[in-house]
Amino acid sequence: MRSRRLDYSESTRSALVESAVELFTKRGYAGTSLDEIAKRARVTKGALYHHFSGKQALFEAAFDTVESQVFDRLEKIMHGPESPWERALAGLRGFLQSCLDPAYQRIAIHEAPVVMGWERWREAEERCSFGLVRTGIQSLIDVGEVEDVPVDVTARLLFGALSSAAIEIASSPEPKKVSAQVEEVLVRLLVGFRRVPPAEHGKAS
Repeated sequence: MRSRRLDYSESTRSALVESAVELFTKRGYAGTSLDEIAKRARVTKGALYHHFSGKQALFEAAFDTVESQVFDRLEKIMHGPESPWERALAGLRGFLQSCLDPAYQRIAIHEAPVVMGWERWREAEERCSFGLVRTGIQSLIDVGEVEDVPVDVTARLLFGALSSAAIEIASSPEPKKVSAQVEEVLVRLLVGFRRVPPAEHGKAS
């Protein structure tokens, strides 16, 4: 049986992280105080320090939450009932849709490299998303949808392209327009890797 104290502790932590996500999204890291986060979460400053050592630790928890939401969404897509090719395209669109989310834009793309440092941010991004990209490419190769390209190199290059795309979308005054443009370009790149069926080889000759 779970104790009430444990349930209360977890609910307090969740409330603090939820408050941090909302305030960091609206005001950024520098513009948000721990007092404001605690007040919005309806907990004392002492309760906040019971769970987090300071503002950076709370920011990293907010970052993990935002990243996990994106990861869970993409993982569900990548393990769906559709064909590997359809899952790959749906996963791409799902990621680009996430790049339009204000919380992901502000916390994961704009603020995290500064607050966490570029290297730690990059490592966290790779832990969250790189595996999904690699798995998607391997699945496409396994079923013969794409040419037998080097998986790790291809995944690394595609992951880099997606990271750059996220920054372009989040930094643009017209993010939806840029997202559509990015989707068009990346789909064309993926199509370029597709294996041409024998019948189409015959037509081409």
